[in-house]
Amino acid sequence: MGRPRYHVYVIELSKDVLLEPLFRKSNPDYVEGQPCVYVGMTGLDPDVRFDKHKAGIQANSYVTKYGLRLLPDLYEGFNPMRYEEAQAREVEIGIDLRSAGFGVWQA
Repeated sequence: MGRPRYHVYVIELSKDVLLEPLFRKSNPDYVEGQPCVYVGMTGLDPDVRFDKHKAGIQANSYVTKYGLRLLPDLYEGFNPMRYEEAQAREVEIGIDLRSAGFGVWQA
């Protein structure tokens, strides 16, 4: 077991992402007015990973086009962690945010 070095992160997306049919279809229970977010995990610092997304490097197209800012209040308390924990936590955060009416995209 290596030292914990993985991070989960949440990026706020512009509401314009709701105009994307696939995003809308993936979020049938989206509550109007709630944030839209991308949830990911990385071996990098979340700030560095966000910059890479915005630069189009190993990027999610929704983050490149609609990414606004990191939302550290939604993930900071979990980091860092081991790979398996980060994988599981990424899924849990997505489920939790969807159940709160958020629009969520995950890789």
